[in-house]
Amino acid sequence: MITITDKEFKQLTAYIKANYGINLKEEKQALVTGRLQNVLIQNGFNDFSQYYDYILLDKTGNAVTTLINKITTNHTFFMREEEHFYFFRDNVLPYLTNKVKNKDLRIWSAGCSSGEEPYTLKMIIDEYLGKDKVRWDAKILATDISSKVLEAATKGVYSNDRLVSLPAGWRLNYFKNIDNENSALIDNIRNEVIYRKFNLMEQVFPFKHKFHVIFCRNVMIYFDNETRRNLVNKFYDALEYGGYLFIGHSESISRDETKFKYITPAVYRKE
Repeated sequence: MITITDKEFKQLTAYIKANYGINLKEEKQALVTGRLQNVLIQNGFNDFSQYYDYILLDKTGNAVTTLINKITTNHTFFMREEEHFYFFRDNVLPYLTNKVKNKDLRIWSAGCSSGEEPYTLKMIIDEYLGKDKVRWDAKILATDISSKVLEAATKGVYSNDRLVSLPAGWRLNYFKNIDNENSALIDNIRNEVIYRKFNLMEQVFPFKHKFHVIFCRNVMIYFDNETRRNLVNKFYDALEYGGYLFIGHSESISRDETKFKYITPAVYRKE
């Protein structure tokens, strides 16, 4: 096994934090070493210093893509922190369908992982709008820094045991069986989520229009306080007035450092 020295660990994690905001502390040293072992072996590197130089010199972007895919944790599931989805259905959608006059609903799932969150939102919207859906542009933007999870999300295929938390009507109306173990989302839902690779550490968000809702849940737990504060402020600027930000229940926003108004646990509003 190729071990990583303290110097090499600090060098590699400083690069990851500077470029992707992910703050890997010392207790993650064994995790990083284990997840990157095969990468070093397959490329014939003798140590992590050679691997670090390889990342810096690679102009294709493939090296850093592999690095991010390896070190990021993408644990999610349908209806995770389900009270958020009920709040979105019962409070946010009624407000937006009355407020948004041009029928252009703009929602961003930031750090979407393997797609469960944006697809859940899409099913809620479809059910809420009903026959009136044809009059709305309600596509969802879903982004992540991991190309691996984005590829899986785009396919919209999930094992049946991952769907048990969904309402029976959703499983019947929005999924089709592939085999005895797996099901796929119907095209009417899958095609309404637009997946893009995006780094939340970009200095300026490149979006032409502001969003009405941003979901960024259980992503900022990997950031330090300064990175988290800067990102929250960028989310504020990226939202329309009256827009909502949803974060994870294990995360928090300092009310002294943001203009957001606290609404309910892990839900904030731009006013």
